[in-house]
Amino acid sequence: MKNNKKGFTLIELLVVIAIIGLLSTLAVVSLNSARQKARDARRMSDLKQISTAMELYYSQHDAYPATGVCNAAGVIAVAVNGTICPSGNAITDGTDVFLNSIPDAPGGTGAQALYLYGGTSLASTYCLSVQMEVPNTDYFVCSNGSCFIAAGGCPAT
Repeated sequence: MKNNKKGFTLIELLVVIAIIGLLSTLAVVSLNSARQKARDARRMSDLKQISTAMELYYSQHDAYPATGVCNAAGVIAVAVNGTICPSGNAITDGTDVFLNSIPDAPGGTGAQALYLYGGTSLASTYCLSVQMEVPNTDYFVCSNGSCFIAAGGCPAT
């Protein structure tokens, strides 16, 4: 008698399911890494945008915004504790708007969710920084136009 049964055995189906599971796990892990890199790229772009607004402010006032208190008008959009005021505030001198709305830091927790600002008492220099997710170091944009990744805090300018 001839055996003409067509189909897959249980072993073959389990092997295929295991391979699909392994491939989907690898895809999810690489996608998570891509998301972290995308948030870091956004952080870098946001700091460059804020830096451009600071330079426009400097071109009109011969000084960068000094650290002060966030207020409803957002006249000085830098808080006393060094964090940049929340989104919705603007970098403005009350007449001209240099940055309409300060962007929110994307995702992350703790220092990764904060854009930091350090300036001198004479408002002659500044340093913006944020902690990156990959490779978990800090990214800086400074008044001398340099942008770099380093560990530690804002460098002396």
